[in-house]
Amino acid sequence: MTKSHDLAAIRSVVLAGHAGGGKTTLAEQVMFRAGAIPRLGKVEDGTAHLDYEPEEQRQHRSLSLAVGTFEHGDTEITLVDTPGYPDFVAEMVEGFYAADAALFVVDASGHIESGLESAVRTGRATNTAACFVINKCDRENADPLRVLDELRSTFGNKVAALHLPIGAAETFTGYVDLVHRKAFKLEGGKEVEIGIPADMAAEVAARRDQLLEAAAEADDDVFEKYLAEEEISDAELDACLHKGVRNSVLAVVLMTSAAKGIGLNALLDAMVRYLPSPEEEGPFAARDRAGKDVEIGAASGQLLVRVFKTAADPFVGRLTYLRVLSGTLKSQGTVFNATRGEDERVGQLLYLHGKEQEAAAELRAGEIGAVAKLGLTETGDTLTTRDAGLRLAEILFPEPTLQVAIEPVSKGDLDKMGPALQRMLEEEPCARVERSLTGEQVLRAIGEAHVAVITERLKRKFGAAIATRTPTVAYRETIRGKTQVHGRYKKQTGGHGMFGDVWIELEPNPAAGVEFGERVVGGSVPKNFFPGIEKGIRETAADGVLAGFPLDDFRATLYDGSFHPVDSNELSFKLAASMALKEGVLQAKPVLLEPIMAVEVHIPERYMGEVNRDLNGRRGRVLGMDLVDGLQIISAHVPQAELFSYATELRSLTGGRGTFSATLDHYEDVPGNLAEKIIADHRKKEQAEGH
Repeated sequence: MTKSHDLAAIRSVVLAGHAGGGKTTLAEQVMFRAGAIPRLGKVEDGTAHLDYEPEEQRQHRSLSLAVGTFEHGDTEITLVDTPGYPDFVAEMVEGFYAADAALFVVDASGHIESGLESAVRTGRATNTAACFVINKCDRENADPLRVLDELRSTFGNKVAALHLPIGAAETFTGYVDLVHRKAFKLEGGKEVEIGIPADMAAEVAARRDQLLEAAAEADDDVFEKYLAEEEISDAELDACLHKGVRNSVLAVVLMTSAAKGIGLNALLDAMVRYLPSPEEEGPFAARDRAGKDVEIGAASGQLLVRVFKTAADPFVGRLTYLRVLSGTLKSQGTVFNATRGEDERVGQLLYLHGKEQEAAAELRAGEIGAVAKLGLTETGDTLTTRDAGLRLAEILFPEPTLQVAIEPVSKGDLDKMGPALQRMLEEEPCARVERSLTGEQVLRAIGEAHVAVITERLKRKFGAAIATRTPTVAYRETIRGKTQVHGRYKKQTGGHGMFGDVWIELEPNPAAGVEFGERVVGGSVPKNFFPGIEKGIRETAADGVLAGFPLDDFRATLYDGSFHPVDSNELSFKLAASMALKEGVLQAKPVLLEPIMAVEVHIPERYMGEVNRDLNGRRGRVLGMDLVDGLQIISAHVPQAELFSYATELRSLTGGRGTFSATLDHYEDVPGNLAEKIIADHRKKEQAEGH
C-alpha cells in the first residue's frame, strides 16, 4: 500500500451469496480499476486473480476464500471473496469473522437461493452490517426489479433500493441514484450523468419512498419528519443510511453489471459512504488472563489480532490470514498466542491482492493481511501481548456430516497419508479425520464436492493419493438365548501333543459387555489355564461369529472340562474355548445389531412432507417436531447405514436449505432380511479370501 490510513478510512468487506452471483468478477473488476492487480482476469477463463487454486481454475468457480486490498480515493478497502457453493461454507464463515461489513451479491436473472439465505443468516449471527448488490443486470433474462421485490419479501422491508436499473438484460445501460435523484448511463466505456428517464418517474418516486421509510427509522428526528411528511434533505437521508446500515437496521440494494463495469464506481462510493469503519464497529469482546470479560476498542492501541484462515502449502508451509482488530502488528516481531499460551515469532507480513502478495512493514488496526511459516498458530487463534493475554471467542463452524472411508491408493501413499491429512486439516476447519469403530479411517466433510477438493489437494500438494468409499457400518453381534456348549481341542504330534477340554455356559448380558466367569469344582480345569480360556473367548468375540463384527453383551461361564497332565497348555485351552464360543453362539439365538443414530434435521417448513417421507424410507422413526427461529426441527432415530450419503440427499430435497446432525444413540436388531444379506456377504468374502 502506498500510504497509511486512519481507522475512519478503512473498510473491510466480505463478498457472500449463492454460487454464480458474480462475486469474484465484481472483486476482480474493482481491484483492476484500482491498480491492485496488473491485468483483468476472468473466472470463465481460469485467469481470475482471486481464483488461483488449480481446482478453481479448472472448475471455473471459487472454492476458497481470497483477499484483495486496494485504495479508492483516500480509503483503503479490503475485499474478502468467499465461495457460494454450500460445501465450502467454512470459507464464508471465515470471511465474516474477518470483515466489518458484507456485500450480499445476487444474480439478477435468478431467485433467492440457499447460498444467499445461508450468507444472510451468518451475517445476522455475526451482527455484520450489509448491503445487497444485484449483479449481472445485463444478463439474459435478468429482471433486477423482480429480484429486488424477492429480497424484500424474503428478508423484510428494511431492504430498500439505493439504485434503480435503467433497462434490464440487453437493455441495461445504467442506474438511477435514489438518494441524490440522478441517473447515470454507460457511454463510450464511461458512466455519464443523464436525466432520469421520464417513464421511470413513478417507479423512482415509489422506490425512494420505500428507501425513506426504511432509513428514517435509524434516526428519531428524521422519522418524525417522515411521519409529518416534511421534506428530508439528501444529506439527512445519507446520514440515516450510514447509521442504519452501520447498526444493521437496514440494508440498501445496488444495481451492477460487473462484466460491463456499470455501477462499480457507485458501489465503491457506497462502501465508503455507508459501510462502517473499524472505529464505528464498537469494542471487541475478549477475555483477559484472569478470565474476566473485557472490551477492546479498535483505537485502544492494545494489540489484538484474529487469525481467521490457514492455508497449507507444501513449499512455504502455513500461510496465516490475519485481521488486526486493535494495535499494530509488526513484521519480524514476537507476539503471544493467547489460545495456545505460547510466544510466536512473526516473519514478513504481507498485503494480499489475490494470488499477488506485497510486503508490509506492519499491519495496523482494521487491516487484513497474512504471514507465512507461523509455527503453532491455527485458525481461530488470538494473537496479543503476553501481559494482556487477551483471548477472543472461537470461530463457530458447521459440523461436517458427510462420511467417507479413506485409504491410500498404493503402498507408497501409505507413508505420506498421515502427514498429508494433518496438513490438510490445518486449512479445513469443517473437515475431520477419525478412526471408526470398525477400525477404518473416516473423513467427515460438508459434502461430496468438499471431499473431491480435499482428495485432489492431498495429491497435488502433498503427493498422497487416497481412495474413498462408503464406510463400513459398525454392526455388532449378540445372543438372545442361553446354552451350554462343549469345546475340545486335541492334536497329537511326534512329541508332546495339545489338549484342551471345556464346558462353557453362554447367556445374554444386556448392556454390560463381555464377561467371563468360572464355577469349576474339583479342579477339572486347573486355574492356570483360566487366562487362556478367557483370552480365547475375548479374541473370538472381537472377531465376531456371525458376520465378522464384534460379539458383545454376553457372559461366558466355564463350569467343567478336563485336562491332560502332559499335553495340556494355555494355548490348547484358548483354542478349545474359541471353538466352544463359535459353536455356542449359533445355538443361543444369535442376532446382528445395528447402530441407531439420534438425528436432528433443520429445514424450512415447506419441506416437511418430503423430508418426513424420506426419513421413513430410511427406516427412520420420527420422534417429534418443533419450530425454532422459523425452522422446523425434526427429531428422529435412523439407522447409521442409511445416513452416510444423507448430507447430499437432504441438500437435494431442500434446495440446499436443510442441515442435520447425528449422534450414536443405541443399538437395535437388524431386520431379518437385511441381516441375512449381511451374513451372506461376509461368508462370500471369507470364501474369496480362502478362510
